[in-house]
Amino acid sequence: MLHMTGTLHPEPERTWSISDLAEEFQITLRSIRFYEDQGLLRPRREGLTRIYCHRDRARLKLICRGKRLGFSLAEIRDFLDLYEVDDRQLGQMKFALQRARDRRRALERQLEDLRQAMVELDDLDRQIADHLRDHGIDPDTVV
Repeated sequence: MLHMTGTLHPEPERTWSISDLAEEFQITLRSIRFYEDQGLLRPRREGLTRIYCHRDRARLKLICRGKRLGFSLAEIRDFLDLYEVDDRQLGQMKFALQRARDRRRALERQLEDLRQAMVELDDLDRQIADHLRDHGIDPDTVV
């Protein structure tokens, strides 16, 4: 911020409390503390108060996204560690691309398994409903 005299005074960095981040990311305080225990977050402390900076918030955002996408904490840690050693983020991006493609393939396999299970359940439902009808029972009243 430019002071009236023309001198430059840097604005203080924005910070967040653990409650702020929990509310923003819709996670529990316990989850955030767990990520700290795992070394994924390292907030500054003033007494017992945790103070999270922009870097912590960005890391938490990546952690939450990784969890949502089904990545393990070990994979998320590897991804975050790469960010620390490569300021151009090339290693991080290559790692993320490969993991994302692997995860997509795994989800595609799961989706196909679910589709097959649905077909089998539909077939089973038809067979049982037909059997009940053959014995004078309306299958829609059973449930």
